[in-house]
Amino acid sequence: MKLKVNAKLDPKFQPLALVCREMRENTKENGQDIVVAVERNKGYTTTYKTRIYKDGTGHDEENFRFIERIAKSLLWVAGGYKIIIAGSEIVGAKIKAAFSYGGLRDFDVKFMERVYEAKFEVVVCSLAEAPEDKSSAAPIGRHLDGCRIGFDAGGSDRKVSAVINGESVYSEEVVWFPKINSDPNYHYEGIKEAMKTAASHMPRVDAIGVSSAGVYVDNRIMVASLFLKVPDEEFDAKVKNMYLDVAKEIGENIPIEVANDGDVTALAGAMDLNDNAVLGIAMGTSEAGGYVDPDGNITGWLNELAFVPCDFNEDAMVDEWSGDYGCGVKYFSQDGVIKCAPWAGIELDENLSPAEKLKVVQGLMKEGDERAAAIYDTIGAYFGYAIAYYAEFYEIKHVLIMGRVTSGEGGVILLERAQEVLDKEFPELAKQITLHIPDENSRRVGQSVAAASLPKLG
Repeated sequence: MKLKVNAKLDPKFQPLALVCREMRENTKENGQDIVVAVERNKGYTTTYKTRIYKDGTGHDEENFRFIERIAKSLLWVAGGYKIIIAGSEIVGAKIKAAFSYGGLRDFDVKFMERVYEAKFEVVVCSLAEAPEDKSSAAPIGRHLDGCRIGFDAGGSDRKVSAVINGESVYSEEVVWFPKINSDPNYHYEGIKEAMKTAASHMPRVDAIGVSSAGVYVDNRIMVASLFLKVPDEEFDAKVKNMYLDVAKEIGENIPIEVANDGDVTALAGAMDLNDNAVLGIAMGTSEAGGYVDPDGNITGWLNELAFVPCDFNEDAMVDEWSGDYGCGVKYFSQDGVIKCAPWAGIELDENLSPAEKLKVVQGLMKEGDERAAAIYDTIGAYFGYAIAYYAEFYEIKHVLIMGRVTSGEGGVILLERAQEVLDKEFPELAKQITLHIPDENSRRVGQSVAAASLPKLG
């Protein structure tokens, strides 16, 4: 595989965007159509159509490796408890074995079962039986009428705003420690206090919007790092409906919308840009994603890009949590910087925390160290190819890039190299997609107003 823009420190990098393109090219004459679909709550379905080599022509393992990466990606982009493979019984059987208890993707199966509270399954069918897309995209957000509370639940601080007709009349940030507290009452009282404080600065409360890291289904908390220490038995009883329960204390029948913070960040960016088809990506402790579709809707997708693969190289670094290789968390986060450091000739003290290791590299970057610059150059190449891969699943006009990894001069290098990849390797995407780094102040204020705008009145 020849890259037009190399990942400077990682000569083995195999971008999945190029794998997709090569598969389509190589199967023009001797290929067969295949549909991969994932189904989630309420029958919402997301499909991906492509081509593979004809079954039984000596390419069965190649077909499986490719479709397994696509199925994995689609699962973490859109979410679901059911994978449907239409058009190849051979590939379907292999996918069924991989996505099973004890199989290659045991982690993914169990995670999705917890999110959707349903037994995971893989269904194999003919092309004629392939499902159609069924979307839950709805015009959520951008509602600025009335008196609204916007709450943003961060891991180190919680932010709340009182918003009247689109203007923030009061906002505060309070330090808290949700990730180390096992008592869910700590979280409940903190959220309630924040909302009551905002409510006290308005004549009434018409709606509540919440931005929070994690996975939410029908405004219920399914998986969230804020409640990391809460025992499972208490999670179900006291955490799942927490935002709904707090809203009832603020007032009866007040509409509330809870959305993943990545989606709210993308919504804030869309509101700031006054445009749609926005993919937001935060490179921090992990890789977080959010998306606003071409119609200005939040889709209800997971957008958990940390678990979406971007590198087809089977020897790529493995994520400790999911046990999978080549996934975004090891490329677009502080882990990505730490991974590249020894390749650049930078030795980091093993006793330092990941955040401290990132600071060491950023310090070298400030001093103009070429080794540090090579790290950001490499991550930029990764990212340019990843954007092209994300475009297999999302319709994108704008990419917002945020997070501590992108701060300073390193972020500038990262962005320049990503743009070069688009320009040289994917010129059609370069014409369509604009890359942005929003300033921190507008993002912080915009986030709370965007959260407040989530519910529709009446």
